[in-house]
Amino acid sequence: KIHLDFLTMANMMSLVATAARIYRGSIRSSAQPTSRVPSTIGLPRFLSTSPGDADELGSSATHAFDRGFKTRQRSNAARAHLKWNQGSALDKQSVVSYDYIRDEISARLVDRLDDIKHGDLGFPLALDLGAGAGHVHRAICSEPALGEGQAGGIGGVQKLVQIDSSHEMLHRDIDIPIKGGELCETYRLVADEEEKLPFPDGTFDLVISSGSMHWINDLPGVLAEAKRVLKPDGCIMLAMVGGTTLPELRVSMVLAEMEREGGVSPHVGPFIGLSDIGGLLQSAGFTLPTLDVDTIKVAFPNAPTLMEHLQRMGESNACIKRRSRTSVDTLLAASCLYDEMFAVHIGGPEQTETEVEATVNVIYAIGWAPHESQPKPLERGTATERITDISITSSKDEA
Repeated sequence: KIHLDFLTMANMMSLVATAARIYRGSIRSSAQPTSRVPSTIGLPRFLSTSPGDADELGSSATHAFDRGFKTRQRSNAARAHLKWNQGSALDKQSVVSYDYIRDEISARLVDRLDDIKHGDLGFPLALDLGAGAGHVHRAICSEPALGEGQAGGIGGVQKLVQIDSSHEMLHRDIDIPIKGGELCETYRLVADEEEKLPFPDGTFDLVISSGSMHWINDLPGVLAEAKRVLKPDGCIMLAMVGGTTLPELRVSMVLAEMEREGGVSPHVGPFIGLSDIGGLLQSAGFTLPTLDVDTIKVAFPNAPTLMEHLQRMGESNACIKRRSRTSVDTLLAASCLYDEMFAVHIGGPEQTETEVEATVNVIYAIGWAPHESQPKPLERGTATERITDISITSSKDEA
C-alpha cells in the first residue's frame, strides 16, 4: 500500500486544515435515507482515451461539458465492455459489471411508476432520453403492469423509444435477450439529447431519463423539448445525479493538485441542486412537480478502483476546462489522501482491513404536462373566509 510518506511534512497541517474546510462545505446534513449498493470489484484494467480539444472550445457561461468528448468516452466504455465479455480466453467468472449504479437508479425510478395512476392504460408509449445500454428498458420488463386491464411492463409501458448520442453504448446489449422482453417492445435511435427531438408534438405518454441528464449543458432546452413531445397530462420522470455527489473524490483531487501542481482544475461536477430542478420544471411549463433525493454509498477497496470504475462506466471527467493530462504524482497523491481520509473499517472499528466509500446523491423529479383535469389553485380574491376569523374553540386534550 502507498502511504503519505512522500508528502512533505511542512504541507501536512495546511492540507488537513484545507481538507476539513472543503469537506464541511461539500457535505450537507440530510435526513434522506441512505443505502449501500455492493459492487463486484475486479483487477484494475485501465482504458485510455484521447484528451479532447478542450482548449479549442474555450470558456463558456452556459456550457460546462464537452459533449463530443463525453460521447467518445461512453463509446470507448461500450467497446471495452464488449471486448472484455467476448474474449474467448478469459474466465467468465472474473468479468466485472460496471452497470450496477445505472441499474440501481433505473430500478428505483421505474418503481415509482407503480405509484402513479394514469388512466386505464397507464403509459403505453414512452421515450427514454439518454438510454445508455437499456437500463430503463430492463427495469420496465422486470415485472408486468399492476393496473387492472393494463398490458406491458411496469407502468403499463408497451413500447419504449430509446435515444442516446452514443451508437456503441445504445447498441451494446442489442444481442442479449432480456428477461420479460416480450412485455415491452423497444426501438433504438441515435440522436443528441440536446438537439430538437425528431418527433411530432404530443407523441408520448411518458418521457423518462435515468442517470444521464447530469452531462447535459442546456437543461432548459431539453425540458422544453420533452414537454413538446408529451401528450396533455403526460408525465416526465427524471433521475439525475446531483447535489454533493462524490465529495470525497473532489476533496482528494483538490488537495493533491494544490500540493503537486500549485493550482486546481475541475474533476468532479458541477452538479445541479434539488431546488434548481424544481425551478427548471416549472419554467419549462410542467405542473405538479414532485422531488425527492436518495443517497447511495458504494464501497471500493481503494481509490484507484473507484477511478477505474468511473472510467469503465463512461463517467470520467468531461468538463470543458479540464486539464489535458493529470500527472501520475497527482493521481497517487489523490489516491493516498482518499484512502487515509475516507477509510471505512470492514466489520467494525477494531478491524484492520479497510475500504473506501463513494457517495452519490440522486435527485428524482416528476412533472406533468398541463391538462384541464389536473387540480389547480383558486384565483386570488375568491376566498370566502379570512384566516383571522378562524378560532380554536376546543383542543384535543380538552375533548
